[in-house]
Amino acid sequence: MKTIFGGLEVLVAILIVATILLQTPKSSGLGGTIGGGSDGGGGYRTRRGLERTLFRASIVLGFAFAIIALVQIRLS
Repeated sequence: MKTIFGGLEVLVAILIVATILLQTPKSSGLGGTIGGGSDGGGGYRTRRGLERTLFRASIVLGFAFAIIALVQIRLS
């Protein structure tokens, strides 16, 4: 049973990393890092479509990872 939850935890961790890496950053490039982003809107954008789906999926996967970790602690 522990190995099943261990494998599931690794799978969820990989999915979390993938969803976070696929998200579009607020400002890209070195200029955006320093604060000279060229978006003109103050850095705030609404998430739409796939970007919103990836954002919500990363939150759900984060909660799933935490729950799996707690269950795994209870089993040991």
